[in-house]
Amino acid sequence: MKEQKNSKHNILSSFIWKFGERILAQVVSLVISIILARLLTPEDYGVVALVMIFITIANVFVSSGLGNALIQKKEVDNIDFSSVFFVNIIISIIIYLILFALAPTVANFFDMPAVCLIIRVLGLRIIIAAINSVQQAYVSRNMLFKKFFWSTLGGTLVSGLLGVGMAYKGYGVWALVVQYLANTCVDTVILWFTVRWRPEMKFSWLKAKGLISYGWKLLLSSLLDTGYRQVRSLIIGKFYTSSDLAFYNQGEKYPSLIVTNINTSIGSVIFPVMAQNQNNREEIKRLTRKVIRTSSYIMWPTMIGFSVCAESLVRLILTEKWLPCVPYISIFCLSYGFWPIHTANLQAINAMGRSDIFLKLEIIKKTLGIILLLFTIKQGPLAIALSLIVVDIISLFVNSYPNKNLLGYGYVEQIKDVIPTLLLTIAMAIIIYPIKYIINFDWLIICTQVVFGIIVYLILSLKTEQDVLKYFFDLLKQNKK
Repeated sequence: MKEQKNSKHNILSSFIWKFGERILAQVVSLVISIILARLLTPEDYGVVALVMIFITIANVFVSSGLGNALIQKKEVDNIDFSSVFFVNIIISIIIYLILFALAPTVANFFDMPAVCLIIRVLGLRIIIAAINSVQQAYVSRNMLFKKFFWSTLGGTLVSGLLGVGMAYKGYGVWALVVQYLANTCVDTVILWFTVRWRPEMKFSWLKAKGLISYGWKLLLSSLLDTGYRQVRSLIIGKFYTSSDLAFYNQGEKYPSLIVTNINTSIGSVIFPVMAQNQNNREEIKRLTRKVIRTSSYIMWPTMIGFSVCAESLVRLILTEKWLPCVPYISIFCLSYGFWPIHTANLQAINAMGRSDIFLKLEIIKKTLGIILLLFTIKQGPLAIALSLIVVDIISLFVNSYPNKNLLGYGYVEQIKDVIPTLLLTIAMAIIIYPIKYIINFDWLIICTQVVFGIIVYLILSLKTEQDVLKYFFDLLKQNKK
């Protein structure tokens, strides 16, 4: 019993630190991005967004797969970590050299000469990320999430100040380049000095091979997912204007900030716990169900509430030049609302060592997504974004299907667990939406909608006796004790 209490305390403590890290870092990041959006033009953002498509895809090779393999493996030693460290460094250098060579071709393809140098400079981020990914695996496996708090905060603050300073001085697009590059560098340096782990000059091909046999499926899955999501931006960047790409990316950026806080915090903490209980089917089912119910209870009202407030928020904070991104914000809010269910199901599959199933699911979902994308390319950027919602609804059933056999927790039961939250959220949105037609000032509209939304949601939760709300109250009581 004592061990179980200690385990719960460790999970809660880890979640608090991880969630605190995400919240504080993203609040700082949000403030900085707002300042930069006011100082820079949509065209500046569009150019960097185009380059980040290639950097993000390339980064998957060093940040996915082997890191999760280190977390999932039952027993690891420093030779495992060192072997992955050297494999990552070699891969990152090869990828950077490929990007360096292809940079002129990319610039010519999109008819943007400035893209060439930006790719070569931002590409250095991949090599730094190769070191950072092993550090993150070590921290996650050992539940040292307090370390993430300081490294992420330091990276966000330093890079943000550099970016704002350069934007104010008129460096334009290079302010964003320096911000992105400095963030990864500072984050990695702080972890280097705060985490005790250091690579040894040892390499075991046998150990590396074992980790690769598990990790390559996750790597390919992540590559499929990242490439699939980035291909939309790629198409908009090629067939439409850089401003269209900037509005699309800004529309995704702000809902993504919220989702990352909740989803990453829960996933980072729960995956190691699930991996430790991979032979206990009932415990993984219990954790999966708890994650789906609690994260949906937070995510849905946050996403729908943000969508309702989007127009007033953009006009007040980013100015009217960014109003075309409002429809994209609403679309991505709906899309990201499904993510807690996706994440919980996929984390459970990975924790049980079934990366083969994970890969098959990604292939199925991405094939369907590409087919839908082909039908929307000529319909405009808005139609391209809308296709994501259709894919996410289909993915809801695809991701949960294997867990019907693995855990005895299929999509029918999962939908039943989420429906009460969804109904409460819809009721809240219907009540607060008309407020913008009654009040004229944007700041007052936002404040009124947020306050009324929270009050309405909590009252409805109490009236319908939601178990999830009771669970949160119990957690707070336990934490006080």
